[in-house]
Amino acid sequence: MARSRSGTRGRRGPRKPPRRPDQASGSGVQVVEPSERGAIEIPATIAVQDLAGLLRVNPADVIRELIKSGIFATINQTIDRDTASLVAEELGYEVAEVAAPGATEEAAGEAAPAAAAKEQLWEEEDPSKLVPRAPIVTVMGHVDHGKTSLLDAIRATSVAAGERGGITQHIGASEVVKDGKRIVFLDTPGHEAFTAMRARGAKVTDIAILVVAADDGVMPQTVEAIDHARAARVPIIVALNKIDKPDANPDRVKNELTEHGVLVEEYGGDTPLVPVSAKQRTGIDELLEMILLVADLQELKANPKRPAIGTVVEAELDKGRGPVATVLVQTGTLKIGDTVVVGTTFGRVRAMENSAGTRVTKAGPSSAVVLLGLSDVPAAGDIVQVVADERAARAIVDQRRVQAGARAEGGARATLEDLYRQIQAGQTRELRIVIKADVQGSLGAITHALEQISTEEVRINVIHEGTGDITDNDILLASASDAIVVGFNTKLDPQARRTAEAEGVDVRIYDIIYKLTDDIEAALKGMLEPEVVEVVEGRAEVRQVFRVGRGGQLVFGCYVTDGRIVRGGARVYRGGRVIVTDRIESLRRFRDDVREVAAGFECGIGLGSHPELQEGDVIECFTQQTVSRAASA
Repeated sequence: MARSRSGTRGRRGPRKPPRRPDQASGSGVQVVEPSERGAIEIPATIAVQDLAGLLRVNPADVIRELIKSGIFATINQTIDRDTASLVAEELGYEVAEVAAPGATEEAAGEAAPAAAAKEQLWEEEDPSKLVPRAPIVTVMGHVDHGKTSLLDAIRATSVAAGERGGITQHIGASEVVKDGKRIVFLDTPGHEAFTAMRARGAKVTDIAILVVAADDGVMPQTVEAIDHARAARVPIIVALNKIDKPDANPDRVKNELTEHGVLVEEYGGDTPLVPVSAKQRTGIDELLEMILLVADLQELKANPKRPAIGTVVEAELDKGRGPVATVLVQTGTLKIGDTVVVGTTFGRVRAMENSAGTRVTKAGPSSAVVLLGLSDVPAAGDIVQVVADERAARAIVDQRRVQAGARAEGGARATLEDLYRQIQAGQTRELRIVIKADVQGSLGAITHALEQISTEEVRINVIHEGTGDITDNDILLASASDAIVVGFNTKLDPQARRTAEAEGVDVRIYDIIYKLTDDIEAALKGMLEPEVVEVVEGRAEVRQVFRVGRGGQLVFGCYVTDGRIVRGGARVYRGGRVIVTDRIESLRRFRDDVREVAAGFECGIGLGSHPELQEGDVIECFTQQTVSRAASA
């Protein structure tokens, strides 16, 4: 874009007021004399170079002011309006207030921020423009209860036979037609991917099919799938699979489902149950009819004549075609040539293929297509939005990247510390919790104790409970549901810890029940005081055991497998269970005392009580840090 280089832009001199409108640069932002308006207007995002042109100063002056604020930006980097406003004020300019929503000025319309566009994505449609759309269905259940085989039977394809081990290896979408009506199935490897999309804000599922094997019953992953479907607030249809097996026991399965809050229609509940056999291809028609019946009750509708909005189901970088994404269109019609924004990338639709691999020129509501033409690979769950042109797409993407950086710095997930503040502001009325404990008895005691401390102002909603370690799936569920994770006599596996840090999920681990309930109760009442919390630093595996010195004290030759090892608290695991809680008193690398040892290196560890450890034991190192809590109002 051509810009005027006259005036003071090319030199460093005294700060001058903005020039008249006819002398403004081609930045698209009007500059007026203070006598006329007294302020300049800054768009939602602006490049450093464009800001310098707008202010009629050298770009180095802008960069200098940014550095003073702790922001290290290059001349071509984009900054947000708030940051640009601070720079302008430091350089002697007055910045105009942002135009109110609904302003009719063309410039304001062109510079509308991405946040406003996001709010308008799902605005109320004119009922006269809405038409019925196909239901979108997700199939979930235990790992070997026949999810993929059921989809194979529904689509009459050989998906299961062609995939290693018969387990779904990818995420995709496919369509079937029953009695002239379309049904769209999301082919997920389980509730993990379903929840990962929810964690990104995508709500794509209308109905959840819960596959339960009649010969196996309700398993831990079945319970997880139930909790995930409930957290997403979608209706459940139970597909009772493998009824052809001799040891099938449908009544036992129905009773087990009742124990987990799923009351089937036969027992007076509202959850449909359809007996099927994926192997024998029986009950498939009845299942499809039930899906259409539940969909009719939901009255699913969309407007095919508006610009398209959809969700990325899967995406990859194809060597021959570049970034490709499987997109599920939820409303509107996506056409060849449309400019789309997808998460933090954008592009122009060059080509589309349907689930059968046929090239198509447009895709209406509830259509699954492979989209080509994006500039980068998006993430599963990213929202696809058609915009006016490339300029608008760039503005939205720049704003989203700025917002993503702000969220990464500040975090946006629920924590006990900010719960009371949210209650006082009227922002929340419940605390969602994922609970993991060592044994079922502890789980029952904790759940019962939490039920006793719910208050009128805010209630406790246990969205999932289970035994065993806190896993990556638990963190994803908490992230998608804005919940906290509470563990009792259990541990956080390394992958789950990394996911919790990335997603900003609050994870608390206790070994005393009353301490757990006291913290939750204090959070509900807003009386949390500063506390000392435990932070797991890393783990090391014992490779050799040595005796040193005259007393034959034990020193353990270890290999650091995760994080780092420092002097501090230590827990020793054998076979997944804690056998010793101690302190690391000495830490050596060869003959030298060291302060810490990183992952991938060997070290010598001496524990305070000199316990008898064995090769293969795992030493978990932890420290204690003071964390501030929200004070009561």
